[in-house]
Amino acid sequence: MTTVRRGLVSALARRTTVRTNGCRLPVRSVVTAFLVALALAGLGDLAAVTPAAAQGFVYNPPPPRPKPPRTANDGQMLVQAVEVDYDYNNSRVSAVGNVQMFYNGTSVEADKVIYDQKTKRLHAEGNIRMTDADGKITYAEIMDLSDDYRDGFVDSLRVDTADQTRMAATRADRTSGNYTVFENGVYTACAPCRDDPKKPPLWQVKGARIIHDQQEKMLYFEAAQLEFFGVPLAYMPFFSTPDPTVKRKTGFLMPGFTSASTFGYGVEVPFYWAIAPDYDLTLNPRITSRQGVLFQAEFRQRLMNGAYQIRAYGIDQLDPGAFAGLPGDRQFRGGIDTKGQFALNDKWVWGWDGVVLSDYYFMSDYRLAQYRDPLSSFLLLPTEALSQLYLTGVGNRSFFDARTMYYLSFSGNQSQVPVIWPVIDYSNVLNYPVFGGEFSYKTNFVNLSRDSAVFDPITTLANTNSLCVTASADPLARMPSQCVLRGFPGTYTRLTAEAQWRKSFTDPFGEIWTPFAIMRADAIKSSVSNQPGVSNFLPVGDTQTVRLMPTVGLEYRYPFINVQPWGTTTIEPIAQVIIRPNETYAGRLPNEDAQSMVFDASNLFSVDKFSGYDRVEGGGRANVGMQATTQFDRGGAINALFGQSYQLFGMNSFAVQDATNTGLGSGLDKPRSDYVARVNYSPNRTYTFSVRARLDEQTWNVQRFEAEGRANFDRWSVSAIYGNYAPQPELGYLTRREGILATGSLKVAANWVVTGSARWDLEANKINQYVVGAGYVDDCFVLAANYVTSYNYVAGTAPPTLSHAFMFQLGLRTIATSSGSSAASSGFIQ
Repeated sequence: MTTVRRGLVSALARRTTVRTNGCRLPVRSVVTAFLVALALAGLGDLAAVTPAAAQGFVYNPPPPRPKPPRTANDGQMLVQAVEVDYDYNNSRVSAVGNVQMFYNGTSVEADKVIYDQKTKRLHAEGNIRMTDADGKITYAEIMDLSDDYRDGFVDSLRVDTADQTRMAATRADRTSGNYTVFENGVYTACAPCRDDPKKPPLWQVKGARIIHDQQEKMLYFEAAQLEFFGVPLAYMPFFSTPDPTVKRKTGFLMPGFTSASTFGYGVEVPFYWAIAPDYDLTLNPRITSRQGVLFQAEFRQRLMNGAYQIRAYGIDQLDPGAFAGLPGDRQFRGGIDTKGQFALNDKWVWGWDGVVLSDYYFMSDYRLAQYRDPLSSFLLLPTEALSQLYLTGVGNRSFFDARTMYYLSFSGNQSQVPVIWPVIDYSNVLNYPVFGGEFSYKTNFVNLSRDSAVFDPITTLANTNSLCVTASADPLARMPSQCVLRGFPGTYTRLTAEAQWRKSFTDPFGEIWTPFAIMRADAIKSSVSNQPGVSNFLPVGDTQTVRLMPTVGLEYRYPFINVQPWGTTTIEPIAQVIIRPNETYAGRLPNEDAQSMVFDASNLFSVDKFSGYDRVEGGGRANVGMQATTQFDRGGAINALFGQSYQLFGMNSFAVQDATNTGLGSGLDKPRSDYVARVNYSPNRTYTFSVRARLDEQTWNVQRFEAEGRANFDRWSVSAIYGNYAPQPELGYLTRREGILATGSLKVAANWVVTGSARWDLEANKINQYVVGAGYVDDCFVLAANYVTSYNYVAGTAPPTLSHAFMFQLGLRTIATSSGSSAASSGFIQ
């Protein structure tokens, strides 16, 4: 039995006129009779129409009527109308004038609602607005449905769904409680134009008939045409797509297109198989005009605590000669790559990445997987693929990471790439003070092996005469000036442990004193193979040693603060004194992780300026500098730092020539280092400027200079960085390097963006890398085109080739996304 809230009925009784066939009944009785009749007819969910199509998208909805109070889903029905009639002779109940009905989360608003007890049909007319519990809104002029909503029709239909899709039709017929047929239907996922709702949306699909199978959750379009801004651009006799409520559905995906000189033109026709809610399979054969069919498959599964995926590739090449002289000159080529990550709890995760290829050119030749990654594909193609197994944990003030790594070289020099069996890092900062200060510790363990030595010629003489592998007659002359040894052949194991304590004091004068103490120990075992030329750089054979580096130091800061009406300025002299013994075995041990050495203002006050654990800085050193910061009251800030480093006593680690010449020419390889400076200026949120420089301590010549500027506005942004670097013959840079890298984007319209970037080599006076792109993005449509240049690396010492690529992407929300690409090489870069 349906109940009615008495407060609502009482309100109706005060302002409603009720007529019957020849007699006048109390309002309360008529409304109750109307509700009971509806209830006895078995009316349930009023959501009669499922989303399927759209016709004209003219948005003129009636003014919103006051909503009746909603109740829980307890079977109660509320009805409100200006007039309620009951026809005893014809067994009809009518509600007329601003009719509002609410039942089980669904509301219906109309000018008139009639329920026929004999035919058990509900008929609504005029300004119909039905909202179901999911937020879907249906607009119509006439609605005629059976009492169980399995059959009926709706005229002049328009539907708005909760996921912002829209449909309309001149008429919709519903049968068997499952099929809804929209005559002259239109479907779109675009919002109507705010200024002109009658204007066609950006895109829409029209169909003579659109059939919605609610059980299969599919939309079938007959005689369909795709329109952009009301202009037909494509005609399809028939096509189907999952309805907007479906996130995963078995079926064919939009095709993709690609081309290259080696495999010709290619088209991909992906098939997606939603096997189960937690795993799926995508089959994506690429049919090429020159090499045949490249089979691709991807399997994905999501578990309770993580997910993994597996990709497989394979092709029986019809024309291997297209890759003549390259590793791809073979009949069968293929590969497998996989990745996964799982959470052990809220702090620990483990996972893997894996790649196995028939040849190291396979990925690049067919532009697969990582070559489609926007950060690597279009700017700098990767030279290697990584296989690894890892375990990572993150605490409040601690970090743990353990992994084993295998790099698959795309350049063909696999024997020169190390296998890192494990590398383990752990660091922790104690949550409680030790002797009133902060105590922290960290450890690092690594074990790696390499089959062949990696020599890097640093002069044109070495490059032509192969002096890298010539044995030296003088056993003390182990560092020939023509080459460096980037990677040694053999095995290497190192365990490093470091503990640090520091505490800051502020005296009555405002001076800040920070004493610190560090104890580091390294246990090292190396076995260097006696390959040609290796003995010129490292002692061959087995080496076992322990390296200790105790360090004590004091850092001093004395900030002077000046407050003015326009802002606050802080001037802070900084001095740091470090006392420690000489680095033991300097230059006589392998250096794998500390080969990079850039001295600038960012590491002026670093206790150890080496970038890795394989080298450790020794000897007494003093670092001094002056820092000034101004914070403006109206916004903006400027920061400047200028300083220098001094070798006080002992051996200068940066002046020791090791196998990679790390430290030589860095500006630290002399008793008084080069000057380093930095200026950062941000007047507001729009502009940012930064200048970094290293100047020769005797001549003040520029050794390293970088100037960077950024600007971000509402419609456009731009950034540019200028670099000027002096020659570093010890590292193989024989001439000065100078260039500009500029990037920018412009929002030319509400949804249109143009982007571009270019790198200009000022020494060669040419632009050697650039990207140009344009795109349109909104809530329902994506259109993007990019023209890019990138580098392809080849085996041996041949220079890389500059390749040109074009990428196109088109996406219609809820319908499909398609892309295409084309690539070509323009020859060697000199």
